[in-house]
Amino acid sequence: MPLYPYRCTQCGHSFEKIQSFSAAPETECPKCKGQLERTLTAPGLQFKGAGWYVNDYAKSGAAPAPKAETPCGGGSAACASCPAAHASN
Repeated sequence: MPLYPYRCTQCGHSFEKIQSFSAAPETECPKCKGQLERTLTAPGLQFKGAGWYVNDYAKSGAAPAPKAETPCGGGSAACASCPAAHASN
């Protein structure tokens, strides 16, 4: 069951309550009997490990994507046919 955060609009009291999806939201502050609002929070979601389609579910015999190669093979810093490829060298 999800944990819902609430905050009172009158006194500012904040609390969390575990409720089922079908339960009606709380409307009255337990401290001052003021009106409550359900606040937004970040979801409790974590990605751990590989866990991505490419790593876990891709065909095991699939070939990896080919690497882009320069005409000189990338080894020569003075290659005239591909100066843009070696600009960072």
